[in-house]
Amino acid sequence: MKQWIENVFCHPDLLRMGHGQRAEDNNLGLGWIYYGLARTLRPKTVVVIGSWRGFVPLVLGKALADNLEGGEVIFIDPSMVDGFWKDSAAVTRWFAGFGVTNIKHYCMTTQDFVLSEAYRALDNPGMVFIDGYHATEQVEIDYASFEDKLGPEGVVLFHDSRRVRPSGIYGKDKVYMHGVKPFIDRLKEDRTLQIFDLPFDDGVTLVRRSAATGVPASCAGTKAEE
Repeated sequence: MKQWIENVFCHPDLLRMGHGQRAEDNNLGLGWIYYGLARTLRPKTVVVIGSWRGFVPLVLGKALADNLEGGEVIFIDPSMVDGFWKDSAAVTRWFAGFGVTNIKHYCMTTQDFVLSEAYRALDNPGMVFIDGYHATEQVEIDYASFEDKLGPEGVVLFHDSRRVRPSGIYGKDKVYMHGVKPFIDRLKEDRTLQIFDLPFDDGVTLVRRSAATGVPASCAGTKAEE
């Protein structure tokens, strides 16, 4: 594992984007949480929405490969920041260069992916990691698209959940506000959910259905009315 981390951190871009990574002591930062959850839950499938240069898909892909059960990462990113994810052959080579070959990339938005056969075939992903376009409206779409597909022990992770802040990643003329935290604050009003914030670096929040109810958030209102 130490050698694998050293290989990953040879690429400065994989030390960016607020996961608390640090090359000096081979520290994955919040990546240890992602890796540990995937090793503990042993999911057959993990969904990752968005990634700058693939840190999260790589960590989760490595975790699934290290499990006896194996597994696959479904990585959804339309490559809106630049062209890094546009060439499918180059994407495959990039991940394979770190010894990770169980990542399947879809160069799509979430809205496009939900119309695909791959979405219809998706069965009980154990983890969903949301780290795409951080406008509140899009975060809500990302969550709603997968919450009812989660397996019974499934967990959703939201990155950049610590604060509201402006982002110019799409260009100086396209600055927008990160709206993950306001959406998380709304989810905290739902008593059918268990929510845990890790306010380190840019933050990550874990969301899962409460074992006491087992009722998806989208059904809670209907249940109460009955």
